[in-house]
Amino acid sequence: MNAVQEVIQTADFESNFGTVRIASSERGLVYLGFPLNNGRGFSGFRERFAPGCITRNNVDANQMFFEQAIEFVMGERKEFAVPIDLRASSFQQKIFKIVSGIRSGETLSYKDVAQLSGDDRAVRAVGMALEANPLALVIPCHRVVGKGGKLQGYAGGVELKARLLAAEQTGPANGRLF
Repeated sequence: MNAVQEVIQTADFESNFGTVRIASSERGLVYLGFPLNNGRGFSGFRERFAPGCITRNNVDANQMFFEQAIEFVMGERKEFAVPIDLRASSFQQKIFKIVSGIRSGETLSYKDVAQLSGDDRAVRAVGMALEANPLALVIPCHRVVGKGGKLQGYAGGVELKARLLAAEQTGPANGRLF
C-alpha cells in the first residue's frame, strides 16, 4: 500500500520586517513565519510536523494568507477568514487560543497567559509552547512579553518583536507594514 505524500505549497513574500514564509496544505495554512536558521523556522516545522512531504513554491496559493496577515497585524481584521491547519499538542492549542485573543497593540505577560490557562506556575511551559508556534502573526506570540513588559523570547528575535509591537502601536512607517 502506497501512502500519498502530503504536498505543502510554500511562498516567500517580502515585507518591511524581512522575508515572510507562508506554507499551506490542502486543509489550510500550516506555517507563517520569518525564515530562521535555528531549527525553529520552516525547516524545523517540516521536520516535526510534515516529514517526507513534498514542497512546491506556489505564490498564488498563499497570497490570501499573506494579505490577511497584513490586515490582522494592522488591526483591520479581528480573525483570519481562511482555513487553518494547526499542528500542535492540546496544551499548545490551549495556549495558542489564549494568545490569539490578544488584540493588536496590546500585550500580556507569560505569567498572565499561564494564569489564563488555569496554571499560574506554567510560565516556562507557556514560553515553550509559543516557541513552537508555527503561525507567527496568526497566533500573535509577539504580543506576549516578560515580567514588567520586558521584551524577550521571540523566535524571530527581540528586535523583530519590538518592531512588530511598535508598528501595532503607531502604525507602519510609510503607511505600509509589509
